[in-house]
Amino acid sequence: MVEDDTPPSNLLSRPFVPVASVDDARITADAVLDRIAAADGRITVAHVVEKAGGAPDKASVEQREGIAEEAFDLVRDRASAAGVAVETELLYGTDVAETLLRAAHDVDATAIVFTPRGHRWWWDLFSADVADALVHESDLPVVVLPSPAEAADDADTDAGDATDTEDTDE
Repeated sequence: MVEDDTPPSNLLSRPFVPVASVDDARITADAVLDRIAAADGRITVAHVVEKAGGAPDKASVEQREGIAEEAFDLVRDRASAAGVAVETELLYGTDVAETLLRAAHDVDATAIVFTPRGHRWWWDLFSADVADALVHESDLPVVVLPSPAEAADDADTDAGDATDTEDTDE
């Protein structure tokens, strides 16, 4: 059998979407599910329980697994309402980026998709090293979508800018 290296017609047909928390899952689901539904796609949502590699962990594995399951439940509920099939991957690793990239390949993802939310996102979702690795070291396409709140804020700002330029000469 000859392997087909042709890229998919839509990057959102089988996206791999990492989430770090319930809040992150909510924001990301709001940003991606309509787009995935429009592509008639399915989503794989992943959470990495980062192992400290010999150092004491910040939270117990059970606590972090609970957070992941809450995030997965939220995405499952919203995906069901959007008509999108969802799979979840609970992953464990000391190198978060490597773990995510390997898992994205394992599920035959068309792209890695996530939603940044300003400076805090870089710390909450991934360390800067992980985000950098996802963007620069991935051989899969990486799609960074604006959060719905940020897109609305940008639209409000743009509309405000347009009205603020009225001619005030009398």
